Amino acid sequence: MITPAASSLEAEKICRLAPVVPVLVIDDVAHAAPLAEALVRGGLPALEVTLRTPCALEAIAEMAKVEGGVVGAGTLLTPEDVAAAVDAGARFGVSPGATDRLLDACEEAGLPLLPGAATASEAMALLERGYTVQKFFPAEASGGAPALKAIGAPLPQISFCPTGGVSMKNVNDYLSLSNVLCCGGSWVAPKDKMLSGDWASIEALAAEAAKLSRG
Repeated sequence: MITPAASSLEAEKICRLAPVVPVLVIDDVAHAAPLAEALVRGGLPALEVTLRTPCALEAIAEMAKVEGGVVGAGTLLTPEDVAAAVDAGARFGVSPGATDRLLDACEEAGLPLLPGAATASEAMALLERGYTVQKFFPAEASGGAPALKAIGAPLPQISFCPTGGVSMKNVNDYLSLSNVLCCGGSWVAPKDKMLSGDWASIEALAAEAAKLSRG
């Protein structure tokens, strides 16, 4: 079991590990370990593997073995997803939104969760339950950094990890906000680099992202 407050405390620790959390879509489990190693070497230890591919759970299990990495499961939608993620070795969860069933499942499983919110009402509902660290998703489609800054004014108790449309072109707009702990982004692990096994380039992208300033 984990309380919402404890969940958010752990989520905050993970978000503070680096300015960017790679959002990873893995199609080949053979890529999992070398990808995690490259990202960790580059300075991005917190890794979100989205449950969008058949091998995602296997990839989490492989990445969980990589020293220095903190692997989480993204796109958690159901209690079944939560159970499978925990069994695979996920140390945190990320969801695009939040439902009572999903929150209950994560709390019962002891899995720290970064629940998604896109509006002030959604953020307030999560805050009411005790979640002070949330994912702002889809960030760009929901108004981008100006929207998140506006939401933060009346809700300074909440810190966010904006994800969705975040790239090197706009990441500093988000990281400059006082209510942003880190950003989620897929640009640090391009599909073509994974397919070609160009782990050195991915490490370089990670290193560039790791040097970004916050606040």
